[in-house]
Amino acid sequence: MDTITTASVPKLRVGVRLTFDHVRGTHVLLFPEGVLVPNSTAAAVLELCDGATSVSGIVATLRSRYQGVQESDVLTVLARFGQRRVIEWT
Repeated sequence: MDTITTASVPKLRVGVRLTFDHVRGTHVLLFPEGVLVPNSTAAAVLELCDGATSVSGIVATLRSRYQGVQESDVLTVLARFGQRRVIEWT
């Protein structure tokens, strides 16, 4: 997907899993090519990439949990993970 909008609906690609690593004490993103350790902001966004919730829904959920959530920041996080091919769009 070239353009991500607030109506876009992201989901983790098949074979990609976000889990909490108790040894490291942080979330890790497991995928066939390796492991990524997302920061807490990215992990919060990735947890909501369920294939049913749009970007605007993700932003709304994050705003109900945290202060200062910017739509542009969420779009940037999603674009980066899209480039890494760990999320796709439904």
